[in-house]
Amino acid sequence: MEGLIKGLIDVALGHDDNQQRNPPESREDQSRSTWAQVVTGEQDNDEPSSDRRHGYDRSQWNTEGQNYGRTEEWESSGSQTSARPHKAVHEGYGRNEDVGQNHSDQDHWNRKVQMNNWNEYKRPSSEQDYSEDVDYGASMEPSEEELSDLSRACNKLWELDVNRLVPGKDYEIDCGEGKKVYQKEDMAQGSLFSWLSEDIFRKPTFSRFCSLLDNYNPQEGYKEVVTSQELQEQAAFVEEISRTAPIKYLHKYLSSKGIVSENYQNFKRMMTTLWFELYGRGGTSSCSSAFEHVFVGEIKNRGEQEVSGFHNWIQFYLEEAKGRVDYQGYIFPRRRGQVPDSETQLLTVQFEWNGVLKSVSSTLIGVSPEFEIALYTLCFYMGGEDNQVELGPYPVIIKCYRLGNKIGSAFPIAES
Repeated sequence: MEGLIKGLIDVALGHDDNQQRNPPESREDQSRSTWAQVVTGEQDNDEPSSDRRHGYDRSQWNTEGQNYGRTEEWESSGSQTSARPHKAVHEGYGRNEDVGQNHSDQDHWNRKVQMNNWNEYKRPSSEQDYSEDVDYGASMEPSEEELSDLSRACNKLWELDVNRLVPGKDYEIDCGEGKKVYQKEDMAQGSLFSWLSEDIFRKPTFSRFCSLLDNYNPQEGYKEVVTSQELQEQAAFVEEISRTAPIKYLHKYLSSKGIVSENYQNFKRMMTTLWFELYGRGGTSSCSSAFEHVFVGEIKNRGEQEVSGFHNWIQFYLEEAKGRVDYQGYIFPRRRGQVPDSETQLLTVQFEWNGVLKSVSSTLIGVSPEFEIALYTLCFYMGGEDNQVELGPYPVIIKCYRLGNKIGSAFPIAES
């Protein structure tokens, strides 16, 4: 499985002064990690409106004029993780000098990690190793109730997401203080993520998801050039998630409705087209895709710059660890008594991405890539623009915007 881990860095193994929770593994044994060299939100009410191989230098995107591109060697530093980490020092994009660092403890070290695991992803998808297909038997077949109720079907996807992380065991967040959308003050003294177990990046669907994040120019309106290697990464990701329960359930659901072919290979090709085929946005053709917008994020340059899309927690964690995301607090929930805490897995936040504001963005924390792909695909085909569903303990509206026959955007909103 090590070949599936793409540039994983161990930042810290250390004690946590706050031991109020007792996860199965003690904090002393809990690995702290960040992801090395995976480069590369949307307002919740905004409607759809690479490096030199993509024909541009990533330093053009980096507002401080420093290197943004992929390198053969990645240098990072870490230290013991405090209960409330200070924010990253923006000495240079791609460096996480003070991520998760207790500033009262200056005992930290530098490590260099060779990027030799990237070669696994350069092979044709048919030559790569994948995890075993899951077989959940009858539970993979949608019930009559689920076929007639989108909310029940979405909740079934939640139940089938065996790769979903457990708060306190796999990661911890610190929501900081709340704010209104229009407030400009930074209400979070530290990062959103206090720590994250390195083990999650050993999960095949997580690691393959991360391999896709550096395939895009985040500037909206820039025409993308997709390389043969990137096509292989896309195919490998779809193949990997297609072996999981949420995607298999999605196929059975949509095929029973006559929306997709019963042939699983045809279904996988459809999924690749739906999520990765380029389309126009902001007046430029072939500059965006559903995957880029929803999971990676884009920067609108029409008028005042703003972040569009960017609803994935993994992308948030990685960018925060590298000092590109500045978490500024959660948005007050519509209902009193629903203040988020470290156990919350549906969160509405405000942040800046490389200095560009995302005034309000919602995300599902800890869910797997296959779950989100299945959830948004199901709502795209079976729902409308506003889809009221139940996801475990959370009443959620899945917002789904269409651009013709494409997913323009999809994201969750905490139901009032």
